[in-house]
Amino acid sequence: MTNNSLSEPLEQTKAVAEKTVYSILFTISLSHLLNDMLQSVIPSIYPLIKTNYHLSFSDIGLVTLTYQLSASLLQPFVGMYTDKKPKPYSLSVGMSFTLMGLVCLALASSFYWILLSVALIGVGSSIFHPESSRVAHLASGGKRGLAQSIFQLGGNAGSALGPLLAALIVVPFGQGSVMWFSLVALLGIVILFYIGTWYKGMVKPKTKAAKEPVVAHHKLSARRISVSLGILIVLIFSKYFYLASITSYYTFFLIDKFHLSVQSSQIHLFIFLGAVAAGTMAGGPLGDRFGRKYIIWISILGVAPFTMMLPYANLFWTTMLSVIIGVIISSAFSAILVYAQELMPGKVGTIAGLFFGFAFGMGGLGSAILGKLADSTSINYVFQVCAYLPLIGILTSFLPNLEPKKKLA
Repeated sequence: MTNNSLSEPLEQTKAVAEKTVYSILFTISLSHLLNDMLQSVIPSIYPLIKTNYHLSFSDIGLVTLTYQLSASLLQPFVGMYTDKKPKPYSLSVGMSFTLMGLVCLALASSFYWILLSVALIGVGSSIFHPESSRVAHLASGGKRGLAQSIFQLGGNAGSALGPLLAALIVVPFGQGSVMWFSLVALLGIVILFYIGTWYKGMVKPKTKAAKEPVVAHHKLSARRISVSLGILIVLIFSKYFYLASITSYYTFFLIDKFHLSVQSSQIHLFIFLGAVAAGTMAGGPLGDRFGRKYIIWISILGVAPFTMMLPYANLFWTTMLSVIIGVIISSAFSAILVYAQELMPGKVGTIAGLFFGFAFGMGGLGSAILGKLADSTSINYVFQVCAYLPLIGILTSFLPNLEPKKKLA
């Protein structure tokens, strides 16, 4: 075989890789929407199960912790394994675990069955996120920030739809109506099988000629890379610990402070999560254009004044502030993820698994700790304390600039 014939598959692979495959990006975004919509059903039914099973806030925190730990601990290992041995059809397997969890949740008759159910849903998430993030990376055509934003948009939109659907379906018709969401999981399995087929075609070439060494565009030392990753993880902690207060306890905060009904509080949670979805698209493209470090800085530290005002506002301004907070804080994750992948090129799955996993873990840990704090003090006090978490964003100043300075012009 000649050198020219060996190079043809490589050139074809390069041609595909250099082109942004929007059909795949929007399809994986849709699957992310379905996945995260199903996950968001869990916190959306907290008021219902709290009443039905006579749970404390600490019990609610334990439910979130169980889900988030199962969704976080496996992700880095899934990412490291699939960096070496990609598994295109594992996406459908992950959604199958979510399907089993939803069926168990609909039929659960005790607190422990609820814990098992959310653990299964968490396992599905831990399989889904590293590989789906890799699909977005493969389809990006070099526009990594944009690709991650499109991917994250689906997830945030799904997280926003979950509470709305729960308010329309689960709250009026009870826990058993969760079974209807299993149809969505079945749809997700079909879509992810299609994506897996495309993904398999992208990773099929295995000739030595098709393999190129991955070279970093920066010249940072191993120690500087480790410190930078540590800072990013601390920033993820501040972001998701704060978000845990909203996703798990915002409905209780509104019911307690403003005496809203469960359905009305779910609508307000939908408004906040809708703002998160709307703001997601900004972070990636702006990071591509102006530099991810600056977007991270603005997204986390810049939201602090608004989080500090939220616990003291009336209902109207609570709603307005929740929208502002959602839009600003949502732009951080895509920028953080792509920044970390640029720090460690060639480790797309490992980085995605680590950061998605840590995000879920911090959400679960935050929910459990904040539940304990709410039981011993009050929900309003929880929001007052969490308001200061975004100040940790000042650590962004210690991150190196990875993008060429000309992008800032």
